[in-house]
Amino acid sequence: MGTPDFSVPTLRALVDAGHDVVGVYCQPDKQKGRGKQIQMPPVKETAIELGLPVYQPNTLKDEIVQQELVALQPDVIVVIAYGKILPPWLIRLPKYGCINLHASILPNYRGAAPIHYAILNGDTKTGITIMHMDDGLDTGDIIDIVETDIELNETTGQLFERLAQLGANTISPVLDKWVNGEIQSLPQDNLKASYTSKITKEMGLIDWTQPAHAIVNLIRALNPAPGCYSYFNGKRLKIWTAQVLDGNSNSISINGKLVAVDSSNVVGTIVSTMDGLAVLAGNDTYVLITEVQPENKKHMSATDFINGHQIKGGMCFDK
Repeated sequence: MGTPDFSVPTLRALVDAGHDVVGVYCQPDKQKGRGKQIQMPPVKETAIELGLPVYQPNTLKDEIVQQELVALQPDVIVVIAYGKILPPWLIRLPKYGCINLHASILPNYRGAAPIHYAILNGDTKTGITIMHMDDGLDTGDIIDIVETDIELNETTGQLFERLAQLGANTISPVLDKWVNGEIQSLPQDNLKASYTSKITKEMGLIDWTQPAHAIVNLIRALNPAPGCYSYFNGKRLKIWTAQVLDGNSNSISINGKLVAVDSSNVVGTIVSTMDGLAVLAGNDTYVLITEVQPENKKHMSATDFINGHQIKGGMCFDK
C-alpha cells in the first residue's frame, strides 16, 4: 500500500526479492496540471509495469473493499506513504500484521511531513523507521531504524530520494527476519513524540526578520514543493537555493572574499550582488540566494536574474 514516488523503490525491492505481491493499493487517479489531465499515481504505473494487480478504493470502509482484501489473504501488508488511515480490522487482517515504513526516527516527526520538518528544524540526522502498525498515528512498535546524516545544504527533494532508496534497501531483510521471528519490536516512548502538520503554500513566504539559518532551512525544506518566495518590485520571486553567509554588521564573506556592508541597512536589503543575491536577515545575519524563479518565468541562476533585471546593492525586497 503506497501512492507517490517515495513508495516505488520499496515496491520494486519486494518484487526483486521474490515476494509474492498479491495486490497493490494506491490512491485513485487524479487530475493534475493546468490541463487537468488524469494521471495515475507513480505506484500504479510501476505495478502495471510489473504485472501486478492494482486496487484504488476511494475508501477502505466499504464492505466490498473489505471482502476484496480478505479474499487476497495477505500474510503481511507493507505500507509506505499510502495516504489513507487503515481501519482497525485491516491492521489486524494479515498474519504478520501491517508493516509501515516512516521517513523519520520515531517517535520524532509522526504525521504527514517528516522529511520537510527535519530540514525545516535544521536537524543533522534522520532515517527510516520500520514499525508494526497499531491503531494510532505512527505509534506502532518499532521493528528497525536505519539512520542517515542530513547533508549541509540538502533539500527535501534530495533527502526524499535518499530515504526512499534507504527504505527499499532495508525492507526485504527486515521483513524476512520479522516473519521468521528473528526480530522483536519495541514500544515507542510516547513522551518524546513530536508531530508534523501538512505543508502549505502560505508557509513559503519568507520573513526577512528571521535569522539566516532559519530562512535557509525553510528554503531547503520547501524545495521542490511548494517552494519559498518573496516579493521584489511588486512581483513574486520564488527562491529555490540559498546558503548562510558568514558576516556581521560591517562585512560579509562571499566565497572567501570579504565584502563591506552598510551597517544602517534594514532587513531584506540586498547588500551585494557578487555570486548571487546577498540579503540582510534578522540578527545581523546574511543569506546568499543562488537560484530564483521570477513570476511566470523559468528557474535561473541569481546571477542571470541580477544581470537581466539590473539588480544593484541597496535594493530591498518588499515588506
